[in-house]
Amino acid sequence: MAHKDHKIIFTGPVGAGKTTAIASISDIEPIRTDEQASDMTTRRKPATTVAMDYGMIRLGPTEKVHLYGTPGQERFDFMWEILTQGGIGLVLLLDNTRPTPFEDMKFYVKAFHDFISSTRLVIGITQMDTRSSPTLDDYVRQMKELDIDAPIFEVDARRREDVSSLIQAMLLSIDPVI
Repeated sequence: MAHKDHKIIFTGPVGAGKTTAIASISDIEPIRTDEQASDMTTRRKPATTVAMDYGMIRLGPTEKVHLYGTPGQERFDFMWEILTQGGIGLVLLLDNTRPTPFEDMKFYVKAFHDFISSTRLVIGITQMDTRSSPTLDDYVRQMKELDIDAPIFEVDARRREDVSSLIQAMLLSIDPVI
């Protein structure tokens, strides 16, 4: 029986829920590279990812999905290219309470353009229970303007079911028989 491994990358701005999402669904204790935040990040959270987060889920006896979370700060963007190598898709998490979530979305779509164009993109919007505007429809319109077709979900990164929906959407867009 052949082993089948997949690699999915989680990205998005600081505080969007990447570390939390990976921790909520991982079948192993996640590996984190958090350091104490020392810049404007401290306003959003006390620690920040500086290299990556790693988790893994088992889809069956021979199939695994490796989950890699990128650092959210642009100064660590050198890790983005390293982490995307061999990946099958990108989960972009966006925090709806940030001042300009559409600008965040455009920034990450542009930064990962080459990777997205050869793989898949799924978008999860966090904090919609805290701030309901913009709406999912607003995000869909923004993606159409960017000429990108990607499923968009409202998610709570703490809920395993929500993160599972993102991963299932990714896997089903690649292979509908998974």
